[in-house]
Amino acid sequence: MRTTKLTTKNYTEFQQNYQLKLPLELEMLIPVDDSVRLLSQTLEGLNYSKLYQAYSIKGRKPAVDPKVMFKVLTYAYMNGIYATHKIEQSCRRDINFLWLIAGNKAPDHATVARFHQKYLSDSLDDLFDQMVNVLYEMGEIKFENVFIDGTKIEANANKYTFVWRSAVNKNEMKMFEKIKVMVDEINRK
Repeated sequence: MRTTKLTTKNYTEFQQNYQLKLPLELEMLIPVDDSVRLLSQTLEGLNYSKLYQAYSIKGRKPAVDPKVMFKVLTYAYMNGIYATHKIEQSCRRDINFLWLIAGNKAPDHATVARFHQKYLSDSLDDLFDQMVNVLYEMGEIKFENVFIDGTKIEANANKYTFVWRSAVNKNEMKMFEKIKVMVDEINRK
């Protein structure tokens, strides 16, 4: 006699209404003042032509629209989610991510990684520059202070402190080199 081994358990075998049923409209589950709405509205006005140029006009179309993928990545980074597997998991489980992908199939981790490494790397600087300009025009940022690694650099110098111009230029170059290294590290992930 041959017996079959069950590898998965049917949790709905005895209960008809076990599965949670969410409303089809995610719009009403997300508050009007939620950060995902602000981010989506802000990123909607950007020019994505440089990003779309990275894709070939021949071949199949992308699994997820590049503009939507940029929104997903930006929202994930904004919430401290950097691993592609966690971004994939969030796109399947988190209501805010589901709202961002607008009912489309959630991207898998390979799609997220490929998008970041292959397509986004050339247009990342341009998109973030546009985003900063949009935030400035909205009055959300003022360019009065510069914050790097949580360090506040004040513009007004102490009247008893004297700094040589060459020292400032040298430290400025070091700072730009560190920023470039950090951006390169982010692009590699």
